[in-house]
Amino acid sequence: QVQLVESGGGLVQAGGSLRLSCAASGSIFSINTMGWYRQAPGKQRELVARISSGGAKIYANFAAGRFTISRDNAKNTVYLQMNSLKPEDTAVYYCKYEMGLPRVEYWGQGTQVTVSS
Repeated sequence: QVQLVESGGGLVQAGGSLRLSCAASGSIFSINTMGWYRQAPGKQRELVARISSGGAKIYANFAAGRFTISRDNAKNTVYLQMNSLKPEDTAVYYCKYEMGLPRVEYWGQGTQVTVSS
């Protein structure tokens, strides 16, 4: 089992910044992928960004240039720096941890990000 604890969400004005953190604990496998997803009311959950343990990154189009994903493997923690936030970025942001073949995945409880106009 892997436990994920997210932090850093909150209320921010448009144009502002937030930094999300997600710390993983438990049965951590050294080769894994961690990422951030979001779900706005009435919409499907979507990828924001993901990063492998080797540092390979993937960003959603809306995140590229504004958001930066990073990780500290020693701390089993992934970060999402979000700049130039827009009201449409308002959503619950979820951390995801993936490992193994067949793939096993774990989700955090989610953290609310609200961007006011």
